[in-house]
Amino acid sequence: MQVWPGEAYPLGATYDGAGTNFAVFTEAADRVELCLLHDDGSEAAVELRESDAFVRHAYVPGVMPGQRYGYRVHGPYAPERGLRCNSAKLLLDPYARAISGSIQWGEEVYGYHFGDPGRRNDLDSAPHMMSSVVVNPYFDWGDDRRPRTEYHHTVLYEAHVKGLTMRHPGIPEELRGTYAALAHPALIEHLTELGVTALELMPVHQFVNDHRLVDMGLNNYWGYNTIGFFAPHNAYASWGDRGQQVLEFKSAVKALHEAGIEVILDVVYNHTAEGNHLGPTLSFKGIDNASYYRLTDDPRYYMDTTGTGNSLLMRSPHVLQMIMDSLRYWVTEMHVDGFRFDLAATLARQFHEVDRLSSFFDLVQQDPVVSQVKLIAEPWDVGEGGYQVGNFPPLWTEWNGKYRDTVRDLWRGEQRTLAEFASRLTGSSDLYQDDGRRPLASINFVTCHDGFTLHDMVAYNDKRNHANGEDNRDGESHNRSWNCGAEGETDDPAVLALRARQMRNFIATLLLSQGVPMISHGDEFARTQRGNNNAYCQDNELAWVAWPDGDGDGDVTAAGLLEFTRAMVWLRKDHPVFRRRRFFHGRPVEGTHDELSDIAWFTPEGAEMTQRDWNSARASALTVFLNGNAISEPGARGERISDDSFLLMFNASPKTLDFVVPVDHGRQWEVIVDTARTEGVPSDTGPKVQAGDRLTLVDRSMTVLQRPV
Repeated sequence: MQVWPGEAYPLGATYDGAGTNFAVFTEAADRVELCLLHDDGSEAAVELRESDAFVRHAYVPGVMPGQRYGYRVHGPYAPERGLRCNSAKLLLDPYARAISGSIQWGEEVYGYHFGDPGRRNDLDSAPHMMSSVVVNPYFDWGDDRRPRTEYHHTVLYEAHVKGLTMRHPGIPEELRGTYAALAHPALIEHLTELGVTALELMPVHQFVNDHRLVDMGLNNYWGYNTIGFFAPHNAYASWGDRGQQVLEFKSAVKALHEAGIEVILDVVYNHTAEGNHLGPTLSFKGIDNASYYRLTDDPRYYMDTTGTGNSLLMRSPHVLQMIMDSLRYWVTEMHVDGFRFDLAATLARQFHEVDRLSSFFDLVQQDPVVSQVKLIAEPWDVGEGGYQVGNFPPLWTEWNGKYRDTVRDLWRGEQRTLAEFASRLTGSSDLYQDDGRRPLASINFVTCHDGFTLHDMVAYNDKRNHANGEDNRDGESHNRSWNCGAEGETDDPAVLALRARQMRNFIATLLLSQGVPMISHGDEFARTQRGNNNAYCQDNELAWVAWPDGDGDGDVTAAGLLEFTRAMVWLRKDHPVFRRRRFFHGRPVEGTHDELSDIAWFTPEGAEMTQRDWNSARASALTVFLNGNAISEPGARGERISDDSFLLMFNASPKTLDFVVPVDHGRQWEVIVDTARTEGVPSDTGPKVQAGDRLTLVDRSMTVLQRPV
């Protein structure tokens, strides 16, 4: 076999049409072997003799796409010094563009013996390991163009590749659960009719099914257990894992772009699948443990701000380079449109505290590629001081956990919520205005993958996680949910009607709030997980979306909620007053020729809210006036934006209330939304009401009135 010196950059395996260049960073190694793997189980070893700045490299002519490979790193095994090299362990390339196979769990993939954790384990892991794959970088993107949807036009849809498509009746069975299913016309039609502009995919980086879960007969369904930051997860490919997963993912992105839908990836750069000091040796741990992971004062152990056993060392230049290289790769080569960063507060931890100006954010800010796509933070982790909602830099938007909690509290009847609800409804200026951000920094959501579904939030007071095998101890116990009078499944018509109304309340509130709305997959037709609020290990019909018109358990309520959700999305799309780019002023806007304030707040009696009204513990109802003739921001070409005006009436109290239509804010209005109605919206023209008229809102309902400009 010919072996040439090759180049130290780029890292990973780079095919050029005649052969492949291999490059891997390790400061800890004495010697590194590239192992070319054959289908008969044998391997050909090539020592990487060239080294530049701790990058070992070689070029091997004739190595073609589809070739499986791994590394064996010779060096010190001294956990007390943070070193865990072990040449008996076949290691994945941290920069692998594709990964083949799955891990066959056993003592062989661990660096120590189960019976004696202090003793080095020299069992060969290769027969039990996944392998890295050389990929063909060439793909015909044709005239693919990123939609580049602005935030004020964005409607996010969080989804799981497999869970969204596995039970879809319009997708062929052989494609269900795969990247190809995302590109299927039946799914794209659903998304476009719903008005979705961005598909936010739960992890598609190559992840690992945990040893513990496999032993329990479960799987890491959600995928927050990354081992390959450049590789699409191979189990989501319909026709092979020797690089085919890369082509299939690219094809899905291309098809979604053609439909005007962006693709945003939920990425997990805060930890890896190698766990703590008792975890397996799969890649980083055996290549250069101390360079990749945050170790404690005793280097045998790992800092853990993620609750998963380890945290990546964000002050390491090599970790930062890998993350930035990965982000750029997914943008430039895979054409994705943005990222949602799991437990993003961990990325800000250079030492212990969360630092808003840490190296990672500095790098993102100045990067000409990554800074130009959508950047969404999950602004918390499990470490001390980890709840950082409102504290991320100006380029970033954030999952607004305070929005979720406040909206849930309002509609379940929690006291003293009106004042905070007003802030959340109008874009959370208390969180974002002081650092120059705008309402669009707030990613609003009521539900997401983590926690109850929308249906379960109005059907369960308590979680039902027994199927997870942890005696119902896992998952959040304080869900801010309310079962509407009966726990779980019921045939009580009054309870079912209230639940349906509450779901309409949540959907309408979400889509008529300032900020960027995010819908969790299947909530638009009331999917259920039977009360399981932590379905991370349920790779089965409990977590897969049951579509209402196919082999699922959909019903009339589900179909009605779907139509209502569509109507709310399109109401938002049609009216810029619901998706303002600037915060409200709370006064008449100069230059708009309108004497009325851009926003006003009223009691149900039609009087303007006073401080006493806001502070009342029992207050749970109000009217909001949104002045479409007082939008302060200009259009894309500097033109003035003018819209209809709206009254949003919220009755979150447990009793029926009369609402007076405020005087002096419009003579005649039309009712366009009434969540007390089964359909939620009038089928044609809604009832007309005059200023001073009384409208009766049943308990826990919402009405929207419209006045043409």
